[in-house]
Amino acid sequence: MAKSTARQPLSIGIDIGGTGTKFGIVDRDGNVLFSDEISTKGHAEVGTFIDELYNALSPLLENAGGVGRMKGIGVGAPNGNFYTGTVEYAPNLPWKGVIPLAKLIESKFKLPVALTNDANAAAIGEMMYGAAKGMKDFIMITLGTGVGSGIVANGKLIYGHDGFAGELGHTIIMPDGRLHKGTGKKGSLESYASATGVTFTAIEMLENSQEPSLLREVPKENLDSKAVYEAAIKGDKLALSIFEFTGKILGLALANAIMFSSPEAIVLFGGLTKAGDLILKPTREHMEANLIQVFQNKVKILVSHLKASDAAILGASALVWDMK
Repeated sequence: MAKSTARQPLSIGIDIGGTGTKFGIVDRDGNVLFSDEISTKGHAEVGTFIDELYNALSPLLENAGGVGRMKGIGVGAPNGNFYTGTVEYAPNLPWKGVIPLAKLIESKFKLPVALTNDANAAAIGEMMYGAAKGMKDFIMITLGTGVGSGIVANGKLIYGHDGFAGELGHTIIMPDGRLHKGTGKKGSLESYASATGVTFTAIEMLENSQEPSLLREVPKENLDSKAVYEAAIKGDKLALSIFEFTGKILGLALANAIMFSSPEAIVLFGGLTKAGDLILKPTREHMEANLIQVFQNKVKILVSHLKASDAAILGASALVWDMK
């Protein structure tokens, strides 16, 4: 636990993911003083989720000096709308439709709440404390259960007219491709470059080839991106080709994004980045191959410096410091 200056105001950062929700109490220097997590997918109703969140956060608040020391709460959530404080039609969350999440949390905790897209929160955290510190133009890509993105241009996060700009994970990079069950669209980046997408690619390649592979020994219910990684580092040809294919798709999508906003860097964050050069090498190669000459060899691909457990908490908490 990091030390904090006595009695300075603190903020609460909450990162809501499709599987779990991480939260922490953060000081102005970006030290996560206390943190914990609860299950997201275990709550069919948003009300029971907020009750558990409150019960889990309350002891942390006491340890940090009480609610009175908190300036506010920042929340990062899939399809979170900064302008309205709502989560709208999030395909990876158990609650459907439009959820007035900021208002519900504010009512429960009696603190002001700011909410944004989870990838936008991670981008803010990266800009304040991580690999993008000092950069005014970069794109944050989160490679987890889904693919999120936050686009920063001229030092500002791009929200668009309605609060939903920056959904690169749902751009179509394979016309009439793989079905995304959450959105009903075919061929989105998220369907291929997420950890879930890697699993689908593995299943397809195993079914469509006779090539021997360590992955054939893995029960289907245990086949995931981690199993693919473990086979790949042992030199398994099929597993290596899964990463090559994933990098090809991701590299193509990054090239399109670069030609749109000309960032200084792409910052990658999330579980898939743990595969290192298995994913980064083909991604970089295919990114450069799909760029026109004026953009080539200019844009860095960086892996987030921030601890996986801290990045989105830090970004969400940073929303609080901008509150009036």
